[in-house]
Amino acid sequence: MTDAVSAASAPALVPMLPNHRFDEAALTGYLAGRVPGAESGCVIRRFQGGQSNPTFHLQTSAGGYVLRKKPGGMLLPSAHAVDREFRVLSALTGTDVPVPRLWLFCDDPGVIGTPFYIMDYLPGRIYSDRRMPDVDPAHRRAAFLDMARVLGRLHRLKPDVVGLGDFGRAGNYVGRQIDRWTKQYRAANLEPEPAMDNLIAWLSDRAPKLADETTIVHGDYRLGNLIFHPIEPEVRAVLDWELSTLGHPLADLAYCCLAWRTRPEEEGLLGVDVPGLPSEAEFVTAYSATAGRPMPADLDVFVVFSLFRWAAIVAGIYRRALDGNASDANAVNVAGGKFRRLARRGWEIAQGC
Repeated sequence: MTDAVSAASAPALVPMLPNHRFDEAALTGYLAGRVPGAESGCVIRRFQGGQSNPTFHLQTSAGGYVLRKKPGGMLLPSAHAVDREFRVLSALTGTDVPVPRLWLFCDDPGVIGTPFYIMDYLPGRIYSDRRMPDVDPAHRRAAFLDMARVLGRLHRLKPDVVGLGDFGRAGNYVGRQIDRWTKQYRAANLEPEPAMDNLIAWLSDRAPKLADETTIVHGDYRLGNLIFHPIEPEVRAVLDWELSTLGHPLADLAYCCLAWRTRPEEEGLLGVDVPGLPSEAEFVTAYSATAGRPMPADLDVFVVFSLFRWAAIVAGIYRRALDGNASDANAVNVAGGKFRRLARRGWEIAQGC
């Protein structure tokens, strides 16, 4: 690995698009005296990518910051909850789960149109590609294992102790999630997919038999939501807490394990030669040792659950694409086949449990 952030892993900054513009003068005026350097103005650019909460880089004379805001327009009541993101980041500040330094939360839509918060910009590497191109095998192995240990540290925290005891409902997380995503999938009203029907029945039968526990869960813990140190293979910050809540820790762990359980056409690494990539067992061992828990006996059930949940989400995207409401014009050509592949892979794993 070179001693600088590679172009392949450095976050991309692009000019503001018309649909993302807001009153920059109003923002600068609000931040003056609240964020160092803002009083002399700031250069605002957008982070390129698919964040559901628009995210911007602010460069001031004192350094760089990140602004994360709700999108404009009509939204579902629980969607794009930047206030929840700010709350969980605040709670994790001072723990051994790495998060950026926070500066403020603004719930006044009169400033830039929607609520937003400001945090430090941390230079580092973000890998959207699970193969982690441009790093050597030893670096890749160490980075994946540190990813596992950071997740273990998150799940070791007691929600009540860090002020998140009421951050979600305790207990029966998997059962509630199965009900939720089954309803979402049925509402999509797509051509029948037998694998989805099989998964719903299989998971509904097994969920009540799972050992129940509740921790803080990230909800989308993956390589692309981590900032790695510019040189060292260590996680510098965990990002994108929009889906965080109280839930079952093995749901987060199983979601990570999809890298080993799915094929390239399902966005995974199964059957791909990736030098230095630790095995799933090594990843789970590193997680379990840090979390202070035994090796999970029911992990396969949670892997199947993760694939079902993912398939249901993609089915919803496909429905919106068919209705002409998808944000990606190509979604109708991609999402239909993808949701079926994910469901069939989930059922394939379930049959081997």
